[in-house]
Amino acid sequence: MNRSLKTAQRLGLLAVIGFLSLSALNAQTPYKLPPADIASVVDSPVFPTALRSPSGDALLLLEAKPNPSIGLLAEPIVKLAGERINTAINALQRRVEISGMTVQSLTSKTTVRISVPANSRLGNPVWSNDGTKIAFTRDAVGGMELWIADAKTGKTTQIQGVQPVDIFGDAISWINDNKSLLVKAIPPKRGAAPAISPIPTGPVVEESVGKLAQVRTYQDLLKNPDDERLFEYYCTLQLMTVDIATGKAAPLGEAGLIPSAEFSPDEKYLLVSKLKKPFSYRVTWGEFAKTIEIWDKTGKLIKTLADLPVEDQTPRQGVPMGVRDITWQALQPATLLWVEALDGGDPMKKADARDRMKRLSAPFTAEATTLFDIKHRFAGIGWTATPNVVVYTEFDRDRRWRTTYLRDLAKADSGKVLFDLSIRDSYNDPGTPVLERRTNGDLVFAQDGDWMYLSGTGATPQGDRPFLDKFNLKTREKQRLFRATESRYETFVGFVGKSRNRIITRAESKTEYPNFVSVELAAKPDEKTENGTKRENITTFTDPAPSLASLKKELIKYKRADGVPLSGTLYLPPNYKPGERLPLIVWAYPLEYNDAATAGQVRSQPNRFTQRSRSYSTVYLALQGYAVLQDATMPIVGSPETANDTFIEQITAAGKAAIDHLDSLGIIDRKRVGVAGHSYGAFMTANLLAHTDLFAAGMACSGAYNRSLTPFGFQGERRSYWEATDIYTKLSPFTWANKIKKPLLLVHGADDDNPGTFPIQSQRLYSAVSGNGGIVRLVMLPYEPHGYTSRESVQHVMAELLEWADKYVKNAKTN
Repeated sequence: MNRSLKTAQRLGLLAVIGFLSLSALNAQTPYKLPPADIASVVDSPVFPTALRSPSGDALLLLEAKPNPSIGLLAEPIVKLAGERINTAINALQRRVEISGMTVQSLTSKTTVRISVPANSRLGNPVWSNDGTKIAFTRDAVGGMELWIADAKTGKTTQIQGVQPVDIFGDAISWINDNKSLLVKAIPPKRGAAPAISPIPTGPVVEESVGKLAQVRTYQDLLKNPDDERLFEYYCTLQLMTVDIATGKAAPLGEAGLIPSAEFSPDEKYLLVSKLKKPFSYRVTWGEFAKTIEIWDKTGKLIKTLADLPVEDQTPRQGVPMGVRDITWQALQPATLLWVEALDGGDPMKKADARDRMKRLSAPFTAEATTLFDIKHRFAGIGWTATPNVVVYTEFDRDRRWRTTYLRDLAKADSGKVLFDLSIRDSYNDPGTPVLERRTNGDLVFAQDGDWMYLSGTGATPQGDRPFLDKFNLKTREKQRLFRATESRYETFVGFVGKSRNRIITRAESKTEYPNFVSVELAAKPDEKTENGTKRENITTFTDPAPSLASLKKELIKYKRADGVPLSGTLYLPPNYKPGERLPLIVWAYPLEYNDAATAGQVRSQPNRFTQRSRSYSTVYLALQGYAVLQDATMPIVGSPETANDTFIEQITAAGKAAIDHLDSLGIIDRKRVGVAGHSYGAFMTANLLAHTDLFAAGMACSGAYNRSLTPFGFQGERRSYWEATDIYTKLSPFTWANKIKKPLLLVHGADDDNPGTFPIQSQRLYSAVSGNGGIVRLVMLPYEPHGYTSRESVQHVMAELLEWADKYVKNAKTN
């Protein structure tokens, strides 16, 4: 028999084996539950989200169900232009349920419950600019409802006849008078949804005419004319102003596909973006052709500022040409700022300056003026409390570097550098400006004269110690006002009222459940008083899942063979006895760095209270007798263009270093070590099983394993498949499926919506590993996106992880 025939027969046999394996697997099984101690953690409440009022005198506490029933995800949806739309409510698909809200006063210490109908499913609330009212939505059949709450009494009123639409983002915003709203709503008398015939009228055709179109591998794109009609139906909206006292709604302009609309600070104009045809089948709606328009306050078109084409030819990892990042300038009546690329949007093109900042003021009849050129790529702007004085940031892609400038737009100066550092330099990160919302709606820096405020994570070699600093914009002098102690984790939430000497923090420790605290700052803080001079609890929440708090937890630091410092958080069972060697689970997610110094920085919160995740977590396995090294660092160090050339070598060295260190401490049995990760961490997991013998088994959730299916870059990889074919091939676990001999558990959301991690990635790797005789299991979670949310799915994933770990790690054959 000739070699070709033998090969064909072998491939045919493998195909049959793969088919039989998939056929056996595709039988649907009931959802599982993990052991009771883990199941009870998953079912426990989560810590509430807090929204500080603009006036600083109250917190709005949101009660949410992070893991609702699978029935919520199973509600009918259509997948259109990158969004998943619940057709029953004409809104984005719901994955989390907000069920209630409470206002916690910071002055009277009283709480007021917002009155809503029983079993309500609420949308994101929005404080009025003066902090007296709260606008929110409520899901209802046929469309969302609009509601207004009084922050002091909790009484609510439904605005009849207005159905907000949140498909393009926030559906409601307050107008400066705090008595009315700008709402994106379903057009009145819209009619029924278009009837879609199951019988096609012909094929779907795409054609390229020789232009580069190196777009990401998006999911949920438009596929045919029927999708286009549905997109227009569900996403066409009418802008309205709504008087909350009378309920009167006044339309603004014509209905259309309007992703964004914002009043100018003086509220005489509207900045509106409108999508237009032809729609693209290659990109999501955010990159569709659009116009940028200026309307007057009645909805009349004043000027079309830009007519932008579809963005399917944007250079890889670049930016589109034309107007982008357009915004109203704060503290000016009606002035627009935006940037335009000078380098064709191409990061690989040599250019003295990459972007140009432009400005245009009312009445918008003149030509836009150039303010200044930006050497690297524009990365954001903030408004100081002084008119025309702004803070903006640029990003140097080659160095992964950010530089922040202070600039007076009324003067012809070159600006002053405030901060200049690597985007990965956590130790020297100055923090984020503290903002305040004025009663007229302007969002500016909280500022006293030349002093602004910065809140940051405060990374240190011992773990994060969050801080609040005072920073002088003229002299760059910095004064520390607050810092978490070495034994606590405490983050700045906001100032109390207009005071600058009292702040709200969220405080916790290894043994103390989080609560909100009022802290009086020292007049001249030093190391002894930087945590405040007087403290008073605002809330008194208690731990709903005490079993997690019994876990032992510590920051572990060690080094890779090449000297790069590494770290992770080690969790041990409550009854762990020193000297006992445990099975270990390593959970990690690789990140890219330019240099070893920043790669080795500690980014951990060892003093945080151990509480439940909003999804599944390998930390829970410590309740079942495992040591868990959570967030073990897996740095990929090197030039941004070529770092992945040694990806496998670097993750191998990092994995070995973790095992060697914990083995040397006498904590683990190095023959019983499993590795796990989600998304890029799953990609890492499969590669470690394919290329090393370090691990007894692996657990990979929602990963991408064949990089030829993400041909125009992935994660930090900047080259295309055709520019680095050998690297794409080498890094694809699918290529090495015949080498994956250690047991591999694959979990994937059947409705994964993340670019690059299509469900077929796990399905094909499963087929390849099983076809080559490997031990592999594939779990496809119905209706789940990239991150798993339903209670049934999260409980099931925990059961799968534990069963796999018990079978192939804890009870691994060690001979």
